Amino acid sequence: MMDFLIKVILSYLLGSVVGSLLVGRLRGGVDIRRLGSGNAGGTNALRTQGKGFAFWVMLIDIGKGWVATRWVPELELSGSSMAVGWYDWVAVACGIAAVVGHVYPIWYGFRGGKGVATVIGAVLGLDPWMLIPMLVTWLVAVMLLGFVGLASMLGALALAVAAALGPAGPRQSLLAFGIVSALLIACTHRANIARMLAGTEPRARRLWLFGSRRGGA
Repeated sequence: MMDFLIKVILSYLLGSVVGSLLVGRLRGGVDIRRLGSGNAGGTNALRTQGKGFAFWVMLIDIGKGWVATRWVPELELSGSSMAVGWYDWVAVACGIAAVVGHVYPIWYGFRGGKGVATVIGAVLGLDPWMLIPMLVTWLVAVMLLGFVGLASMLGALALAVAAALGPAGPRQSLLAFGIVSALLIACTHRANIARMLAGTEPRARRLWLFGSRRGGA
């Protein structure tokens, strides 16, 4: 149990290293929470600081989710082996802790990002194939609807659905991760939901597969 708690705490602390705030500090003290949408995530980093800045933000935020689910569960902290069948659940708990750390980072006054990139990184460590339904759902939603926030919520939900309807039957640990992630992503997008209901949420420029662009920004 102590091993488990330490790994979860380590994952939370790792998740609390928010890419945009770290890169911003290294680049002259930029705090993107004071710019654009006020969010510390990759989308606001791209809009306010450009592609180079956003690349490093996404690399850090995705990377810490991957480390939390791929490497932290394998740490041998007490010299005792992990009980058979518990590895997947430990990895899921570490992934959720990293996402929570990103959203509520202890290093930055508990004001972080929305957690989407860290969820992607966590899934990359849990089962890279599960990224396919997430990313396809996100892309289709952006193409058809134009709302990045809604697409992110639907992508997280797609993970839970894919885990529940897999050809080998429900994968309980991954299903649990998908459900908790979907709830967390929905929670962090509360303002987006309110704006969509009010009809004031801005649309991203729609993407089209064969080169032509239609629709407004």
